Amino acid sequence: MVKFALLVRLEAKAGKEQEVEDFLIGGLQLVMAEPGTTSWYALRLGPSTFGIFDAFPDEAGRQAHLSGRVADALMAKAGDFLSSPPIIEKVDVLAAKMPG
Repeated sequence: MVKFALLVRLEAKAGKEQEVEDFLIGGLQLVMAEPGTTSWYALRLGPSTFGIFDAFPDEAGRQAHLSGRVADALMAKAGDFLSSPPIIEKVDVLAAKMPG
């Protein structure tokens, strides 16, 4: 069961919305290689607002993700297509319905 999660909010620079969307879609391949990431969702919350929600069975999985390839790529590209730094919140999962 997942107990730990991250909620990330991303705001695209004007005209960079497609780049953020493409980055998030491409991030799925990197996350697939993370055994400690139970679920990962890339979201579009509005015209220029995006998000990521991911969940983990333990703190070690969450920390591995935070220091993984997606996080590195996001921080490297953030200045190119985001209007402000990503807002990354550690959250606790209270209840979940997961396949399996």
